[in-house]
Amino acid sequence: MISNNLNRMDIESYYNRNNIYRYPDNLDNALSLIQRAISGENEDIYYYNYLIEIAPSEEDKEIITSIRNDEINHYNIFMQIYYEITRHSAPQRNDEPFNPPLSYCDGLKTALFGENSAIQEYPQILYAMQPRVLINMLTGIIADEIRHGILLNYLYSKNNCYV
Repeated sequence: MISNNLNRMDIESYYNRNNIYRYPDNLDNALSLIQRAISGENEDIYYYNYLIEIAPSEEDKEIITSIRNDEINHYNIFMQIYYEITRHSAPQRNDEPFNPPLSYCDGLKTALFGENSAIQEYPQILYAMQPRVLINMLTGIIADEIRHGILLNYLYSKNNCYV
């Protein structure tokens, strides 16, 4: 059995080396990631709209539409979170040109990797949240992104996208 002091020392040492867990040290990084998330969610909306147009079946269209609708919600939530923290509207960037995927399967693959990137970044935003309501909002978004990855994997497999 490990003593409580050793556990606490190990945790404190880890905590002190990793500023992503330390509020308010992590707040500037979180605000930067929120801005990036707003931009990414906005790009995702257009990307999923395109995938809906080229989807080969109604089932694919319904699944991608549900993902796209979640992304619209995420965009609005991130805008709200940014405002709650800063009391300013998030700067808007719409300078990224839309590059359509080479194929439907390529689009699914790109979307899947995009969702995975979000899953890796969004917890860093979560660590900087203090009000419980913001923590709950971020937890919901992260859960959605995980579900999106599962759904995209299903579509990738269903459509024999082994590229």
